[in-house]
Order: sequence, then structure tokens, then C-alpha cells
Amino acid sequence: MLKEITWPNHRRFKSRTEWEPVGFFSECLCNATQFDLMLGFFSSSAISVLSDGFASFLYNGGQMRLIINDVLTEQDRNAIEMGETSDNIPFFDLSNIEKIKDTLSERDVHFFECLAWLIKNNRLEIKIIAPKNSIGISHTKSGAFSDGINTVGFDGSCNFSRTALVDNIESLTVSCDWDGNIEMAKINSMKDDFELVFQGKDDNVIYVDANNVKTQIATSFKDKSLNDLLDKESQFLRENIHNKSLPKTVLTALDKAKNRVEAEIERLKEQEEKDILSTKKVVGPRFPYESGPRDYQIKAFENWKANGQKGLFAMATGTGKTITSLNCLLEIHKYSGYYKALILVPTVTLVEQWEIECRKFKFDNIIKVCSKIHDWKTDVANFRMLEMSNSNNKLSYIIIATYASFVRSNVFLDLNQFPPKKLLLIADEAHNMGGGQMINRLADIKYLRRIGLSATLERQFDESGNRKLMNFFGCSSNYTIEYSMSEAIENGALCKYYYYPHLVKLTEDEMYEYIELSKKIAKIMRHDDADSQEILKRLLLKRKRIIHKAENKKSIFENIVKQRISSYGSIKYTLVYVPEGNKPDDNSADMFDMIDTIQDDEETAHLIDEYTRIVRDLDSHIIVRQFTSESTDRDEMLKDFAIGKIDVLTSMKCLDEGVNVPRSELAIFCASTGNPRQFIQRRGRVLRTHKDKRNAIIHDLVVIPDNNLDATNYELEKTLVANEIKRVRDFALLSENCHETIKELDEILNYYNISIF
Repeated sequence: MLKEITWPNHRRFKSRTEWEPVGFFSECLCNATQFDLMLGFFSSSAISVLSDGFASFLYNGGQMRLIINDVLTEQDRNAIEMGETSDNIPFFDLSNIEKIKDTLSERDVHFFECLAWLIKNNRLEIKIIAPKNSIGISHTKSGAFSDGINTVGFDGSCNFSRTALVDNIESLTVSCDWDGNIEMAKINSMKDDFELVFQGKDDNVIYVDANNVKTQIATSFKDKSLNDLLDKESQFLRENIHNKSLPKTVLTALDKAKNRVEAEIERLKEQEEKDILSTKKVVGPRFPYESGPRDYQIKAFENWKANGQKGLFAMATGTGKTITSLNCLLEIHKYSGYYKALILVPTVTLVEQWEIECRKFKFDNIIKVCSKIHDWKTDVANFRMLEMSNSNNKLSYIIIATYASFVRSNVFLDLNQFPPKKLLLIADEAHNMGGGQMINRLADIKYLRRIGLSATLERQFDESGNRKLMNFFGCSSNYTIEYSMSEAIENGALCKYYYYPHLVKLTEDEMYEYIELSKKIAKIMRHDDADSQEILKRLLLKRKRIIHKAENKKSIFENIVKQRISSYGSIKYTLVYVPEGNKPDDNSADMFDMIDTIQDDEETAHLIDEYTRIVRDLDSHIIVRQFTSESTDRDEMLKDFAIGKIDVLTSMKCLDEGVNVPRSELAIFCASTGNPRQFIQRRGRVLRTHKDKRNAIIHDLVVIPDNNLDATNYELEKTLVANEIKRVRDFALLSENCHETIKELDEILNYYNISIF
């Protein structure tokens, strides 16, 4: 990432100093995915000089856009023409960083053929311009690097050529967008200038066809003939760029990029060797990854075994809870020669996902029990008969059932009849077992081997349910294994993320209604009879509905989407959590869950339609789908989302528990949930790692009052803000931009005397 580069405090780069311009370009190329450059003179010799950094840039999916004047070398002109007109261009493997590095280090015709390939495939876009009504040349020298999160702009004397980068005394000044509003304004000005020209909208220039470009180096070298200049350029291309005669500061700057690329090449070679070894045939169940279980997964098994094969695994969303529990089942198989398991999950989607994970372990004989499967009874009966006929058998099987199916009397009877000492019960999202009908089944479940999994095991305001869960899974006080989100991010099990809260003010009417309801709630809370508690529940639901439905959310949401499209040209891999419009689940036993699950009314039920429409109306090319409990093709939807066929998924609660969407890069939280379980699970969805993903971005709509209202309502307003800030604090403290987040909230925090810490 650009922010991880070591930057000079003065933000200036100058030749023959510690801060070489060639070092700036090398470091930025290794840490960026977009490079826009507008300058007076371009030569492909610069790419040759920066071969290591440029190889890393291309390998990481980098795209470069150039605006140059019409003065080029003959080789560069021919390469540009070849890229624009010819289909017979050699293959250039962008998935092999070593090959890219070697190719870009070549000083022969093949280098220019590769340059043409990059142009042909839009990895290197070039616009050639000349001043209108002038005999001069376009001579600006500025540009910007972006890594998808941050942008670095630069302006100075340095052209993009070997002469400028190595031989001349040049300088440039850098603006980093994290340095404040003034630097951001400079970057935006550079970007606006670039886009104006690149989009063909600058009336001060003419756009030159490659066939008409001047084939000479630069008009400033008038004391040399064209042939001399071309000979010199050819000599540059033949030289070894790491010649010892180069200035020491240049060599040091280039070696940094060289070392980075060589380390990546070495890593790829080691991975290739592992892949070759992994092709050796292994029979029977095994761990699905050559690297084996992680340290914390091994520790989970050891702790679980030491606790009498019972335990609760409190692991952050995305850290491999499924694999950790299945590794325990694998260890049982290693010891006993069989595996027998009953896995309980909240949704049908998770039934399918657990089956996929089981098959990665090469577990067979998998039976699925849920509303969409109708022929499971025969399979269950057959296995039960085989178990009864021989108590010492090595029979192996796995049953995966939803909680909703398991609690039904006839199903519970069928699934509770397997060997109590041999079968392992795995409860995914185990907090579901502490409420609703499930809690009444705990005493009757006879399986002695037990694992409960959840990122959020504790049930808010339900100490009785918490105690029963802890007792059922054999935990008197401590969890069997804890693996927090901060540990997971630090260890690379989850990706880093940037968090951007957006303050949403209630309208005057909304604030008035919120205050009136708060006054009624304050009065009714003094009574603890059943009728009063029912009235209290309804008042709390009604007040929460105001926060969920806050009218100003929609315009802010629309602006977030617009900005994303403007900055990246796309909004792929985006999850949108809209305010809920569904009834409380059967398993939502505590008031806290019910308050955060808004009951049906006609207006609220259509909120998901409104947010979906906002995205769709911005650009007809955006593919957006609603991921709800009524969706019949949810598995297909998730697959299409993962490969980019669907750009955006809008959802209410269906993406909360366990659904695996590792390709998601951007999450927009429009639902103002105060339920820790919901926001922890939702954050975990977007933090899952993926080979093509470097980090995640979270936008959060934070509802606040308009603090210009009557001062007598100050305490009620403060309570509203404090409730929202709880979520903001948890999100901000683990983010990469915590300081910026706190700064964004300074005014509102100071007004209400609230600390984010």
C-alpha cells in the first residue's frame, strides 16, 4: 500500500540524494494498481530502467495511462502503432512475475513487442497530444499513483525516460491524500487536469495519431542529429541498468524494488513446489490444505480434548471456525478410524456451505436435513439400522441439519438416536441454541462430544440462556478457544480494512417523534408488569424504526455509490445492508434481538427495493440483486457475485450468519443496528481474505440528531448519539484509518461530551 512506503517529511525527491526520483517511481509502482502520468517526454527506456517495479505493478493488476507529446523515439512510435493496429502480437504472461521481470529487462525488439501487447490489452493506454495553434510541445510533468484506497500525486521536472531518471539532476514534489485537505485539493486538481485531457475534452490541445508523431527524442537536443539521438537511445536499451557506474543513490533505490520482486518470485517457486507435492495421491479424509491446520486450530483441538471433548470456540467471523471444528472430527478419525457427526446450522445456505467444506476434507456419506431436501429420512434410517446392528462398526457419516428442522419433534427423534459417545455434535452460530425452541431441547440431546461455534456467543440481556449454553458445552467460565478479530487481522487470517462513518441527521419531524417516544418510554420503564413490558417493547420498536428509516440515509448512500463509481469506474464486489423489514426470527428470544429486527409495515418492507433502485438507477450497466430469505437462487447468486457477474448484493439479515462471500471488498451499512452480534458478523463478511483482494472498505451510516434543537432535549439526543457511537468505536479501533475516523467525529463527540475510547 502507498501509505506503507517510507516518505520524506518534506515530500520532495531530488537526484543524487537519499530521495531519488527513480526510487519514488520504483516504490510507487510496487505498491500501486493505477498510474496516471501526464508529461512532456516519454521513452520506454524508463520502463526498462524500472523493470522490477513495473513487473510488480503489472503482476498486481496495475493499469497505466499516459498523456505524452508527439515527440517519440522511432522504436516507441512503432510499438504504439503495433499496439493500436496489429492483432499479431506475442503472448505476454502477466500471471508470471518472473517472466515479466525478465522480459522487461530485455534490451531488444521483444521488449517493444511486449510494450505493444500492453497497449493492445489496455494495460498501458497512451494519448498523444500537441498544443493547438502552437509550434511548441506539451511539457507538463505530473501524475498520480493509486492503490485503491490512497492516492499520491506528484509534480516536478522529471520526465519518464532513462535520461531523466538516471542521468539528469531532476526533482519532484509529492502530495499524499492522508496529509490533509490542502494536499487532497492539489491531487484533485492534478486528476481533473488529467481526465480533461485524457477524455478528449481539452480545447487547448490537438490529439495526434501515432502514425504522425515526430520520431526524435526532444526538440531541446537540437545540437545532436536524429541519428545520434537514436543511436544513444539504442545504447541505453542495450546497457545493463544495474551497471556499477550508476550513481550509488540510484542503485540503492532500484535495488529496493529488485529485492521486493525477487522475494515474491521465491515465494511463488516455493508454492509451486508445494503444489507439486500435493498432487501425490492421498486416500481417505485429510486436512484440505498442504500447510496443515494453523497454530490456533491445533490449540483448539488440544483444549477441546483436554476439556472432555466439549467446548465453545469463540472465533472471529472469517477465521475458519468451520475448518477448526472439522479438524477435530478429522483427529477423531485418525484415532478411531471413523467419523460420525451431526452439524446444526441456522440456514439452508449454510447447509450447502458446510457440505462443501466437509468434502474438502474428503468426508463422504453426507446427509442434508432441511426444508429443501425431502428424501433424507431413508438415508438417516439406513445409517441408524447399520449402527444398531453392530455397535463396534467403523461406519462414517455426517448429518447437516438446520436448527428449524432439528427442533421439530419427529425430526429430533430421528436425529437423536445415534451412538451418544461416538457422534460429534457441532453447533454453528451456537448462540441460536440459547433461545427459542432450541433451548428446550438441550436437556434431551444425548451426544457427549460437543463443539459450539460463534463469533458472538453471548446473548445480550439473556444471562439464563448464556449459562445454559456454557453448561451444555462444558465451559464453566472460559471459552475453549478465543481468537479475536484483532488477532485475526494482525495474523493475516482476515484482511485489513478502512472505515468511513457518515453522519446522518434526523429531520426535524423525525427528531420530534423520537423525543416524544423517548418520553413515553421513560414513563413506562418504571413499571414491570407484563402489560407494561409489552407496551415498552412496542415503543422501543417504534423508536428504533425512526433510526432505521431515517430519510437522509438515502441521499448519503447514493453519494457513497456515486463516489465509488467515479473513483474506480465500478462498484463490483459490494454488499449493502439495508434496514430490516422482516419479522423477528423464531429463535430471537431476547428483547435486544427483537428491537433490532423491525416488524413488517408496508413502508419498511419496501426499503430494500428503494436502496436497490438507487444503485440500479445510477447506471443501467450495474447488476444489483436482492439477497433475501425469499430468494430461491441464493447459491447461484453468491457464485455470480464471486466472479463479478453480479456487482452488488443488497440484503437485510440473510448475510449475517456464516454466509461465505470472501470476494466482497466494499460494505455499506445503511441499517443502524445496535446489536453487537449483527455488526460483528457483518464486518466479518467483508473481511474474509481472497487472493485478488488487498483490503476492505466499510461505509457506515451513523444517525445523529440535528443539535440545533431545544437544549432541554440534550440528554435524549446524547443517548441517541451514544448508542450509535458504540458501533463506531468498535469499527474504528481496528481500522487502518482510526485517527481519521475520530477526527471526522470530533465536532459531534465534543458537543455531547462523548469519548470514542
